[in-house]
Amino acid sequence: MFEEADNFADLFRGGLPYYLLITLPILIICSSNPVLAASEFGVQRMSQYDVHGAAYGCRASALNLEAKSLYTWQTSRHCVLTRLQDMTIDHFREIRAKAGGLVVLLPEETAALSLEDKQHIHLLEQAMMVQDVPIPVYFSKYDTKLNSIIDEVTRTTVRNPKQSTQNRESAFSEIFGSISANGYQIVVSGASHSANKQSKIPIIQGELAPMKPSKALDGDNKLPLIIVTAHLDTFGLTNSRQSNADVAVLLTLVELFSKLHASIPKYRLIFLVSESGLLLNFQGMKKWLDSNLDENVQIQHAEFVVCLDTVGQLLANENIYMHVSKPPKEGTSMNSFYKTLRTVAQRYGNVSVEGVHKKINLADTLLAWEHERFSMKRMPAFTLSNVKSHKDPMRNTIFDDDTVEEQLDALERNVKIIAEALASHIYNVPAEDGAAGEIFTGSMAISREQIKPWLHIRSTQQNNDLRYAFEKYLRNVKVTYEKPDAREPDFMLYDDRDALLNIYNVKPAVFDLFLTFMIAAYLSAVYFAIFHFPRLYGIVCRMTVAKTKVN
Repeated sequence: MFEEADNFADLFRGGLPYYLLITLPILIICSSNPVLAASEFGVQRMSQYDVHGAAYGCRASALNLEAKSLYTWQTSRHCVLTRLQDMTIDHFREIRAKAGGLVVLLPEETAALSLEDKQHIHLLEQAMMVQDVPIPVYFSKYDTKLNSIIDEVTRTTVRNPKQSTQNRESAFSEIFGSISANGYQIVVSGASHSANKQSKIPIIQGELAPMKPSKALDGDNKLPLIIVTAHLDTFGLTNSRQSNADVAVLLTLVELFSKLHASIPKYRLIFLVSESGLLLNFQGMKKWLDSNLDENVQIQHAEFVVCLDTVGQLLANENIYMHVSKPPKEGTSMNSFYKTLRTVAQRYGNVSVEGVHKKINLADTLLAWEHERFSMKRMPAFTLSNVKSHKDPMRNTIFDDDTVEEQLDALERNVKIIAEALASHIYNVPAEDGAAGEIFTGSMAISREQIKPWLHIRSTQQNNDLRYAFEKYLRNVKVTYEKPDAREPDFMLYDDRDALLNIYNVKPAVFDLFLTFMIAAYLSAVYFAIFHFPRLYGIVCRMTVAKTKVN
């Protein structure tokens, strides 16, 4: 072949390309094909919002980095891929300060975790929400494929620091392992973190009042007023909530008292649901008070305001706490209701009711409880809750610690206590009569079937279920909106579109270096073989002649 070539170019028209056809596929097979090794997952970006000019939550969205485990990431060019229960608060703080991104796999079922793991997750969740996070943070619902990727990333990178040097692999094995290992590239598309200029907080209200005013109620003689409120949490660590137990309790109360009120109206009841809770500093209730308090004198003279917050979250907690900014004085309606509530609670598994007094600190940027909005307007108000401290992480968690059945058991018990106490106060039924004094019995008995439909109620900006529920049982239903000021907004929400997480199986950077050396060595061998071909040809001929003579 080479003897018949007239010039160097004739070599490439001969047999040499066949050698390349053999070699190049080998090199291509060694390289990773990201298109064939791609995995796609739906993720949610960590919530982002502003309150009184302070930034909270995730402040970035773009992500295109190499995936590393929780234990091996080093620089801002790495994205940490981990499970939520594996990460500690110290891990998160370090990642927030130095890493390039964070992708977290949420637990498959929080209720199945141990009590220690649940407490750990809630504390971590709270720590992540109290500050702004400059890196993109994404959360994925549990996925077996993503879980196996995390296992692989961790398995191929983590080394046991306690392993002795005698048992460790040789340097060659370490290098070969680094070259042959698979890496992952994380790319997130479709996410956005631009401010939503159309941000608004809905506040829906309705009332139970007599269909026709009584003759005895003319002039200034009006029915006494009680206000019952709850807030609908539309977001937390992510822009989704699994359940809204407080609104479910309020809607169940609405349904129950609408039956009583139709025949024996003793009080005027106003029910309020604001779609802004602790995270947005109860801005919705502030808007409602500013709009209605000066115009409606009767609201100013309400007997008391009942705020529901974290009611029925913990079945194991046998306490109901009545949080107040100022202890009620003896002889007041609020003090009378507190005593009634304590008496009624003892009928249902000896549940104890405890008063908790916390003064309002005007120096704090954020309020502790919703009733403080009313207390600042000099209205008697309190919050009923299953948590004792306003700092309890259960108040704004997106996770359900209890199963649906356990949660319904807790809600059924608490609804019975609150409804019976409120009805005893309204209709002046002595609570000391025990079971004989129960009002909601027989056909009006409270059951979990009444509560369950309201447990996953959605925002009025997503559907009209909440509005329809109010219009079904209440009168004078009205929806108002709190919008941020254009110049100095008290709050600001951001786009919360779902994003796509693409994970590509790629080779590490050291493999590219190794491949470069191999290609350079191959090309050098081809070059020297061609350049010294006469000498190589002579050697081969002599070896062939010698072998022929021997035969």
